[in-house]
Amino acid sequence: MARHTKSWSERERDRSTLTHKVGYALTHPGRVAPYLRRATRDTWLRLRHPDHVGYYRAVMASDTRRNAEAAVGSRTHERWLALGRMQFDYLVGHGLLPEHRMLDIGCGNLRGGWRFIDYLDPGHYYGIDISPDILLAAKRTLTERRLQHKLPYLTLTGDLTLDFLPGDRFDVVHAHSVFSHSPPRVIDECLAHVGRVLTERGFFDFTFDRTEGTEHEVLREDFYYRAETLLSLAREHGLHARLMDDWEQLPHGQSKIRVRRSPPPA
Repeated sequence: MARHTKSWSERERDRSTLTHKVGYALTHPGRVAPYLRRATRDTWLRLRHPDHVGYYRAVMASDTRRNAEAAVGSRTHERWLALGRMQFDYLVGHGLLPEHRMLDIGCGNLRGGWRFIDYLDPGHYYGIDISPDILLAAKRTLTERRLQHKLPYLTLTGDLTLDFLPGDRFDVVHAHSVFSHSPPRVIDECLAHVGRVLTERGFFDFTFDRTEGTEHEVLREDFYYRAETLLSLAREHGLHARLMDDWEQLPHGQSKIRVRRSPPPA
């Protein structure tokens, strides 16, 4: 299968530099105006919401008003369906069973979530998100897919301490395109607490935007990390972490790390 991940040169690129921005503008002139609108909006939101959760909640409110599927990173409905199918197929291929309990961090409007809800036993899917607006869109997805009888939990949260959840509960914890929009403090918070809610043989998969160069952010919305930074952070919290090489083969543009409380089974 052909690789679809970013090339080494793309991963070394610092998208926050003026040189990159000018070069990108020259090669993609049609995207200049949308970028300037986004930068203006983000400057205004940063002034109103100095904390990251409040800021990103406002970003999601703005984006969801226009298009809930685009708000979670899918420019077309077909791409929304394809990314959800990719998440689902990958976890089922890695052992997700209907009787497992799943925590979906940053569940969004159920791009992948509706498939997990349909597959898992009733009451075994728990989706959380910081955005009330996207959770209302999630409820619409649930209704459109006629999955009310599966009794999923959809809950608003303001942090990733997971303190409202019971310990030793989830076989699979999943965060797709969450850490790609999170500063180090938020990631550290999640890794400090996720082990408590995992079962002994459970695992936590998260995707991130990977760079081999300088770690950086763009407009406080997009964060780029070196893999070793996140692997080391997980280990600091007593978790066993590894980069998922088979995920790198899929057409998504992000990398994935898996962490466990205990070493993976032989």
